[in-house]
Amino acid sequence: MASANQRVSEYVLDERIGVGTHGEVWVAHHHVWSDHRVAIKIPTDEQYIRNLQREGVAIHGLVHPNIVRAIGFDPYASPPYLVMEYVPGTSLRPLITDRVLGVNDSVAILKQVLAGLAHAHGNGLVHRDIKPENILIHEKALREGYSAEGAVKLTDFGLGKAAVASSGSIGYSASLGASEGARIVGTLDYMAPEQRTGAQVDARADLYACGVVLFEMLTGERPAGTEVPGELNDSVPRHLDEVFRRAYTRLEKRFASAEEFLTMLAGPPPLPPPLPQSTGLWTGGLSVPCPHCRQPVDRTDQFCMHCGVQLVATVRRCGRCGAFPDPSDQFCMFCGQVLAGPSVA
Repeated sequence: MASANQRVSEYVLDERIGVGTHGEVWVAHHHVWSDHRVAIKIPTDEQYIRNLQREGVAIHGLVHPNIVRAIGFDPYASPPYLVMEYVPGTSLRPLITDRVLGVNDSVAILKQVLAGLAHAHGNGLVHRDIKPENILIHEKALREGYSAEGAVKLTDFGLGKAAVASSGSIGYSASLGASEGARIVGTLDYMAPEQRTGAQVDARADLYACGVVLFEMLTGERPAGTEVPGELNDSVPRHLDEVFRRAYTRLEKRFASAEEFLTMLAGPPPLPPPLPQSTGLWTGGLSVPCPHCRQPVDRTDQFCMHCGVQLVATVRRCGRCGAFPDPSDQFCMFCGQVLAGPSVA
């Protein structure tokens, strides 16, 4: 059992900051440069040494602002250890529990998570255990915001793609038989359907888990059934409901990559600037290029007939039948309704 002031490699253990069934995490300082602090994972169970080996191998060479960096590793030392970058702050879990995250904060955090995953996936590594406990929030986020570089970091790659499940990998539910549960690696609440069955998984399993984390950040709860975040939180914009649907779905309908997820998370593209409006009556034949597809459109058109993009800041509609009259129309040509507002746009 490790203890304070014990020497581990070049470091002296200061304080135990995490403990589990199979291991501990300590904050330590360099034995010469006392201001150089690190986090050290030390297994307390022989079975966990294998996970430590996997994690050490998995994160070696993964250098990214949103991934906790490996510094030193020796699974054969006494005690075995993995030295990592120390991230002062907290995990994402307390922020979800205390409901302190707004919509913009939640999006900013997930963007950094996805950036880290994009790097890991690009290097052939699937995390397989994305959850709030494995997302660290640096204390500088309180000063600089959640968009600050390195404010959010992924940790615990011990169940990465190359890992083989062990009896200590997961506390699976009693509904799973031992033979089935032994093949499952991860945490059930965040598992993609294919991961729950023990099937082969790829990067899209991490994106499913990110959808669950997004839902939690926006609502404080885990998703159930067909609910979307906007049903529980009125401040959630509609496009984030669509983002969640694309993540929390069957494999073939899910985002194909973290980059695709990031693009949709950024929101729909802004509308192009409206076309200059006519100051006279109908101007058929006087065309201008659509700002989106560059095809010719009439100056009085409210939508491009080629690509469908909206061309005006405010769309004029008939209040009775919902038709789209021309700017010069005084009556709706479909239902005869007298149109409100000036007849010339």
